[in-house]
Amino acid sequence: MPLTFSTLDDFYAHGHDTVIDVRSPSEFAEDHVPGAISLPVLDDEERARVGTIYKQESPFLARKLGAALVFRNAAGHLERSLSHHEGGWRPLVYCWRGGQRSGSFAWMLKEIGWRADTVEGGYRTYRRLVNGYLYDSPLPHSFVLIDGNTGTAKTDLLHVLARRGWQVLDLEGAANHRGSLLGGMGGQPSQKAFETTLARRLTEMDPARVVLVEAESSKIGERIIPPSVWAVMKGAARVEIEAPMAARVGYLVEAYDDVLSDGPKLEQLLWHLRTVRGHEVVDGWIAHIASGDKAALTRDLMAQHYDPAYAKSRRAIGGEPVARVTAEALSPAGIEAAATQLEAVLKDLPGA
Repeated sequence: MPLTFSTLDDFYAHGHDTVIDVRSPSEFAEDHVPGAISLPVLDDEERARVGTIYKQESPFLARKLGAALVFRNAAGHLERSLSHHEGGWRPLVYCWRGGQRSGSFAWMLKEIGWRADTVEGGYRTYRRLVNGYLYDSPLPHSFVLIDGNTGTAKTDLLHVLARRGWQVLDLEGAANHRGSLLGGMGGQPSQKAFETTLARRLTEMDPARVVLVEAESSKIGERIIPPSVWAVMKGAARVEIEAPMAARVGYLVEAYDDVLSDGPKLEQLLWHLRTVRGHEVVDGWIAHIASGDKAALTRDLMAQHYDPAYAKSRRAIGGEPVARVTAEALSPAGIEAAATQLEAVLKDLPGA
């Protein structure tokens, strides 16, 4: 009998040795159960062929072709990927809806002697549980937002605190984006994969302890922060990080060197801000790009765009931060020192 799971915690506590996703490569790439390995029994082209035959010719012919392809591909997985497993191995197999693909593969594994199980409802069950956790139910966690203008090393501070044992939800890491116009890091995960990462990390955290989160807008690049997470963020206490402009400039020139070194792409990104900041301001930025003056460009972008945008956002949110921490330097040693100051503040907050 397929296994049923009523909560996300139950799903993550499945207890099997390996989770196997037998969906097509494109389905797996969009999102999958954390830790699952991809062993597709139909690739993308094969899945499309079978579906076309099912709709245009005959369900019987589609099932016959599908069965031949499934078992042919499954045999290859046995020889290449699974041959090293001993007799006590317990895999959990799922497909899109817990149907023929996972059922056929699990049947073959059980015939060999392995203790294979399938998931009732397949990936759709998992996705329903993630959706319920992040969209339909209030989270049990308490957040503290680490706020501050661009270039105050908030992400690095959170990484230091994570190494020191604090619970940290890294939204920018999960979204693969640095959270600003220039923050792209080479492609973002799908919205579903972003949510899978958040759900997995949150379920691993102790609700009785505070979770540190960088203050963000409701979107990070193209990824939308799910409603349950956003609701906690909107009501969370904020600690603001401050740093001298010179320190921020030096930090950002190094941290964003990949973006600042690509003049044509950078100019294209900044062009869209003409309607917001005006032609004269943007022309000044373009002149800095042309001259290769990364420090001047960074300073002007903060003074003329990012700092005003942050101030406007804070006014819309309302409320003062519960504390402020000043990082006099943003070198590795300076960030460590600021993290120590931040810890002292956090330890005085409820739930810390």
